[in-house]
Amino acid sequence: MDCIYLSNIRCYGYTGFLPEEQILGQWFEVDVTLWLDLSEAGKTDALEHTLDYRNAIATVQQLVQVTKYALVEKLAETIATSLLELQRVEQVKVKVSKLAPPIPDFSGKIAVEITRIKQP
Repeated sequence: MDCIYLSNIRCYGYTGFLPEEQILGQWFEVDVTLWLDLSEAGKTDALEHTLDYRNAIATVQQLVQVTKYALVEKLAETIATSLLELQRVEQVKVKVSKLAPPIPDFSGKIAVEITRIKQP
Protein backbone atom coordinates (compact mmCIF):
# COMPACT_ATOMS: atom_id res chain seq x y z
CA MET A 1 0.00 0.00 0.00
CA ASP A 2 1.22 3.50 -0.83
CA CYS A 3 1.22 6.53 1.48
CA ILE A 4 0.62 10.24 1.46
CA TYR A 5 2.20 12.12 4.37
CA LEU A 6 0.83 15.42 5.68
CA SER A 7 2.97 16.91 8.41
CA ASN A 8 3.01 19.93 10.68
CA ILE A 9 -0.63 20.92 10.22
CA ARG A 10 -0.77 23.67 12.86
CA CYS A 11 -4.15 24.74 14.23
CA TYR A 12 -5.46 26.64 17.21
CA GLY A 13 -7.96 24.52 19.09
CA TYR A 14 -9.88 24.02 22.33
CA THR A 15 -9.26 20.43 23.40
CA GLY A 16 -8.06 19.88 26.94
CA PHE A 17 -9.08 18.61 30.33
CA LEU A 18 -8.73 21.93 32.14
CA PRO A 19 -11.60 24.43 31.73
CA GLU A 20 -9.24 27.19 30.62
CA GLU A 21 -7.99 24.98 27.77
CA GLN A 22 -11.50 24.83 26.36
CA ILE A 23 -11.97 28.58 26.77
CA LEU A 24 -8.56 30.07 25.94
CA GLY A 25 -7.39 27.32 23.57
CA GLN A 26 -3.87 26.47 22.48
CA TRP A 27 -1.80 25.42 19.49
CA PHE A 28 -1.89 21.87 18.17
CA GLU A 29 0.15 20.17 15.50
CA VAL A 30 -1.18 17.21 13.52
CA ASP A 31 0.75 14.74 11.37
CA VAL A 32 -1.17 12.32 9.16
CA THR A 33 -0.21 9.28 7.12
CA LEU A 34 -2.83 8.09 4.62
CA TRP A 35 -2.56 4.66 3.03
CA LEU A 36 -4.10 4.25 -0.42
CA ASP A 37 -3.29 2.83 -3.84
CA LEU A 38 -1.41 5.46 -5.84
CA SER A 39 -0.49 3.24 -8.80
CA GLU A 40 -3.16 4.63 -11.15
CA ALA A 41 -2.23 8.23 -10.30
CA GLY A 42 1.40 7.40 -11.00
CA LYS A 43 0.46 6.16 -14.47
CA THR A 44 -2.10 8.81 -15.45
CA ASP A 45 -0.85 11.96 -13.67
CA ALA A 46 -4.55 12.71 -12.98
CA LEU A 47 -5.86 14.16 -9.72
CA GLU A 48 -9.00 12.01 -9.85
CA HIS A 49 -6.83 8.90 -9.37
CA THR A 50 -5.40 10.03 -6.06
CA LEU A 51 -6.48 11.89 -2.95
CA ASP A 52 -6.75 15.66 -3.13
CA TYR A 53 -4.84 16.26 0.08
CA ARG A 54 -6.23 19.77 0.38
CA ASN A 55 -9.47 18.10 1.53
CA ALA A 56 -7.62 16.07 4.17
CA ILE A 57 -5.84 19.18 5.49
CA ALA A 58 -9.12 21.13 5.60
CA THR A 59 -10.78 18.26 7.50
CA VAL A 60 -8.02 18.25 10.13
CA GLN A 61 -8.07 22.04 10.48
CA GLN A 62 -11.84 22.16 10.85
CA LEU A 63 -11.92 19.45 13.52
CA VAL A 64 -9.11 20.95 15.61
CA GLN A 65 -10.52 24.47 15.41
CA VAL A 66 -14.18 23.67 16.09
CA THR A 67 -14.43 20.62 18.34
CA LYS A 68 -13.93 20.70 22.10
CA TYR A 69 -12.91 17.49 23.84
CA ALA A 70 -11.35 16.79 27.20
CA LEU A 71 -8.83 14.36 25.73
CA VAL A 72 -6.38 14.59 22.85
CA GLU A 73 -7.13 10.89 22.32
CA LYS A 74 -10.73 11.76 21.40
CA LEU A 75 -9.58 14.45 18.99
CA ALA A 76 -7.17 12.01 17.31
CA GLU A 77 -9.91 9.38 17.01
CA THR A 78 -12.32 11.91 15.49
CA ILE A 79 -9.73 13.01 12.95
CA ALA A 80 -8.91 9.40 12.02
CA THR A 81 -12.57 8.49 11.59
CA SER A 82 -13.19 11.52 9.37
CA LEU A 83 -10.14 10.88 7.19
CA LEU A 84 -11.15 7.26 6.66
CA GLU A 85 -14.34 8.57 5.06
CA LEU A 86 -12.31 10.18 2.26
CA GLN A 87 -12.37 8.36 -1.05
CA ARG A 88 -9.57 5.82 -1.61
CA VAL A 89 -8.16 6.02 1.95
CA GLU A 90 -7.81 2.52 3.46
CA GLN A 91 -5.77 3.22 6.59
CA VAL A 92 -4.69 6.29 8.50
CA LYS A 93 -2.18 7.19 11.19
CA VAL A 94 -2.86 10.40 13.11
CA LYS A 95 -0.47 12.08 15.53
CA VAL A 96 -1.87 15.01 17.50
CA SER A 97 0.61 17.09 19.49
CA LYS A 98 -0.25 19.65 22.13
CA LEU A 99 2.62 22.10 21.72
CA ALA A 100 2.44 23.86 25.10
CA PRO A 101 0.45 21.78 27.58
CA PRO A 102 -0.35 23.62 30.82
CA ILE A 103 1.82 21.43 33.02
CA PRO A 104 3.97 23.16 35.66
CA ASP A 105 7.74 22.87 35.13
CA PHE A 106 7.30 21.11 31.75
CA SER A 107 8.41 22.84 28.58
CA GLY A 108 7.94 19.90 26.19
CA LYS A 109 4.97 18.80 24.17
CA ILE A 110 2.68 15.81 24.49
CA ALA A 111 1.46 13.71 21.59
CA VAL A 112 -0.98 10.91 20.90
CA GLU A 113 -0.60 8.69 17.85
CA ILE A 114 -3.22 6.25 16.63
CA THR A 115 -3.60 4.03 13.55
CA ARG A 116 -6.99 3.00 12.20
CA ILE A 117 -8.09 0.82 9.27
CA LYS A 118 -11.25 1.32 7.24
CA GLN A 119 -13.83 -1.24 8.28
CA PRO A 120 -15.67 -3.08 5.48
